[in-house]
Amino acid sequence: MEKAAENMEHEYEKRFARHIDELKWLYMELYDNGAMFAELCSSMRAFYDERGGALKSMDRERELNPDWYKRNDMLGMMFYVDNFAGNLKGVRKKLDYIKKCNVNYIHLMPFLDTPDDRSRSDGGYAVSDFRKVRRDLGTMEDLEEVTCACHKKNINVCMDFVMNHTSEEHEWAVRARRGEGEYMSRYFFFDNADIPQRYEQTVPQVFPTTAPGNFTYIPELSHYVMTSFYPYQWDLNYKNPRVFNEMMYNFLYLVNRGIDIVRIDAVPYIWKELGTSCRNLKQVHTIVRMMRMISEIVCPGVLLLGEVVMEPKKVAPYFGTVEKPECHMLYNVTTMATTWHTIATRDVYLLKKQLDIVNSLPKNYIFLNYLRCHDDIGWGLDYPALLQKGMEEVPHKKYLNDYFRGLAGNSSSRGELYNDDPVTQDARFCGTTASMCGIEKAADEQNEDMMDNAIKMDIMLHACMFMQSGIPVLYSGDEIGQTNDCSYKNDPQKSQDSRYIHRGAMRWDKAALAEKQGTVENRIFSGLGRIEQIRRSEKAFVAAADTCTLETGEKELLCIRRCFEGEQVLGIFNFSEYEKTARINEIGGEYEDLISGQSISAEGIKISPYGFYYLKKK
Repeated sequence: MEKAAENMEHEYEKRFARHIDELKWLYMELYDNGAMFAELCSSMRAFYDERGGALKSMDRERELNPDWYKRNDMLGMMFYVDNFAGNLKGVRKKLDYIKKCNVNYIHLMPFLDTPDDRSRSDGGYAVSDFRKVRRDLGTMEDLEEVTCACHKKNINVCMDFVMNHTSEEHEWAVRARRGEGEYMSRYFFFDNADIPQRYEQTVPQVFPTTAPGNFTYIPELSHYVMTSFYPYQWDLNYKNPRVFNEMMYNFLYLVNRGIDIVRIDAVPYIWKELGTSCRNLKQVHTIVRMMRMISEIVCPGVLLLGEVVMEPKKVAPYFGTVEKPECHMLYNVTTMATTWHTIATRDVYLLKKQLDIVNSLPKNYIFLNYLRCHDDIGWGLDYPALLQKGMEEVPHKKYLNDYFRGLAGNSSSRGELYNDDPVTQDARFCGTTASMCGIEKAADEQNEDMMDNAIKMDIMLHACMFMQSGIPVLYSGDEIGQTNDCSYKNDPQKSQDSRYIHRGAMRWDKAALAEKQGTVENRIFSGLGRIEQIRRSEKAFVAAADTCTLETGEKELLCIRRCFEGEQVLGIFNFSEYEKTARINEIGGEYEDLISGQSISAEGIKISPYGFYYLKKK
């Protein structure tokens, strides 16, 4: 026991010594406050001492194998705790189902304490207490039981850490509203409109329709407070070292509950500077780099996932460098939106261009790929590239929104607009994968041919996502083709937010049909299960594989090639409702169709409507 204690003492000191010089330099450059830095270091040691033995053991294993999350068996699933299983105790009861989905990484959507009024909670992103679970979902003890049960089944747990702001009901905000200067200094308060107006000249609006402007007037204080997102979410002032320290303590408290992956919400926004856009400033990278080092000292088994909503080439700086890394993983938002654009245009030009950019980045850059998530789809596409194809931004966005509402382009999709702005003629889109593929409409019209095409499109899109560089993530319900839920319109606290159309409760009655041969649920579940099994078993799907796109001779066909240690796998995907023939000069020879097991010649490969192939070179 004494020897083990000595090793653990040495373990912490070794990690601390590795990072202390850079951590201190960055902290002092940002804050020039030695006392606050000393407090941070002392608290880090306290959180290490508090960290459970099982978590420390996992840290050691992951330190020895730092690429543990880059394997080809990583598959994520995101869900709201209440929608999925009622509460945290319910999640524990559903772990066998999660394993059946081949998932080993679950993202529990925001579950920390928020205002009881759901219209002021922003779906959980307005946090009232970073150390308390929402009452209806359970307790911190329940969370620890979930993470412990997940670890026993080799499932990793991800949570959201909302760094940019707090709810106006957070203790700091309540005390600031009382006029306590210590707490007002943790936000951006101004006693007149002059400086807020100067900020507005350079800072874009996040929600110009539903929450215009970046400041909210607080009458009882006669002050303005910065609120980039919604009036009830007050932006934190990271120029104050107390804010940084306390948020790091919250971070360490939460990972000590067994969290493996921390999704840092709205990363680019966390540093504000007058006269700038208050986006992607250099101090943001300083903060994320310090957060990475703090994690590597106290809890090196924990991953940082950055929510940066930009195209892959522009988000790449948030990975940091090999010598000075920041986030372990980032979302591939643009490719998701471009995938749906490709369905609407039947032209893979832009998607191929996007994938070529991702594939040109270093292999240690790990992106999370997904088709749908809790949020809307914003059409932030590469419009200069599209203009070369005759597609102008405003009319093309309108076409996409019309297409996915089923109003244009021979579409069977269904969904609704979000934040429709009549001035800019801009809008985002909401809907589930299945409804956007046409499954909802086909079921309503009892059209078997339409349903066949819709299911094929659904599975093809997932197969394409699985073929891309990075880690695929499912949105709960997509594995059984769950469609839009319009019941939110009857709830006064949700009716104004169309994103709830794809945030419906998990249909466990539908999930039961996944076992029944021939049902829509079974066809999708088994179809995804087959491609998940192929991805796990073929080493060409590891993160280190050389990945590229190949020309197919047809604008509707996309080909992705993955090569690793002499093995080669091709994915060929048809983004149209017509049979197409792929003619790919670079891939001569015989291949095994990994879906059917049959041999296939590389010359003139016919791809059925919304069909795909996974082909392995013999």
